Amino acid sequence: MSLVPDSLPESHRSIAQEADRIHESALWSAQGQFEQAKLWRLINLMLGVPASALAAVAGGTALAGDVGMWPGVLALAAAAFSATLTTVNASRRMTQAQASANAYLELQTAARQFLTIDLADLTREQSRDALRGLTNTRDELNKTSDPPGRLAFKSATRNIEKGRQTYETDEGA
Repeated sequence: MSLVPDSLPESHRSIAQEADRIHESALWSAQGQFEQAKLWRLINLMLGVPASALAAVAGGTALAGDVGMWPGVLALAAAAFSATLTTVNASRRMTQAQASANAYLELQTAARQFLTIDLADLTREQSRDALRGLTNTRDELNKTSDPPGRLAFKSATRNIEKGRQTYETDEGA
């Protein structure tokens, strides 16, 4: 759904259309990053919980006395989970995806407010400067954000298509 106001002067229409593209791009990017953060959180739990549990069981088994090679096998399994968790660095990736998602939400809000509140009252030069600021912000976010994976993209698409990224006030518009 386009946010470009119908009453906008023709001199501002191309600026509004570009700001609308930035708004839409930020919407998709934010949702993709939120979904990616959820996946990294899940991976962190799926690797971290077994690593901790196996390490605890290995230690307890070793202290139990003569139980053969099981403490060593459990300790090796715990080490494998821990090494994978360290290599993947899921907690850092989760934090970065969450921060990127919030930054894209800020950009989305700024673009929406520019389009629906500010643009009609600005000169063409002021409008162009504001658009340049939005573009620079988007470009910087795109440079520093990891792209979401296929599964995160599919989840983001499903959320957006089901209207989970719309506000009630916009439903009648």
